[in-house]
Amino acid sequence: MSRARAAAGSLVFLALAPGVVAGLMPWLLTGWDSTDPPLALQVAGAALIAAGGAVLLHAFARFVIEGIGTPAPVAPTQHLVVGGLYRHVRNPMYVAVAATIVGQAALLGQPGLLLYALAFMAIVAAFVHGYEEPVLSERFGAEYAEYRRHVPAWWPRLRPWEPGRS
Repeated sequence: MSRARAAAGSLVFLALAPGVVAGLMPWLLTGWDSTDPPLALQVAGAALIAAGGAVLLHAFARFVIEGIGTPAPVAPTQHLVVGGLYRHVRNPMYVAVAATIVGQAALLGQPGLLLYALAFMAIVAAFVHGYEEPVLSERFGAEYAEYRRHVPAWWPRLRPWEPGRS
């Protein structure tokens, strides 16, 4: 797959998957109606949304640049993606989407979105454990095993992991 095709496929997947999960569904659940939470909560929510969006875009770009593929299972990467934010946490896309939903909950003062974020993370954790990890283990073998040993799945490590170092 060329990087141009990987970029195009990643853009489509970005609109479909995170766009639905962190955009359409929260809108359907809230109608973007705000309960006018305190300003500090709104600012924190906006910061989480901005950070989540930045992390998500960075992670998608890593799939194109480093992996030469997409996050979509139908068009996977040619190389294991372990650079950038992936040196801190194995699942930055999922963490970013969850942070975006939590940010929306804070910005809008909609606690129901916190329950939605929890449900999202439970489903994603099951998907990662039951599908992604076995597929990546089979596809990338020892390289993925080493990566898993050094980089946590959900809570970022402070210092970036450097392949080839313990």
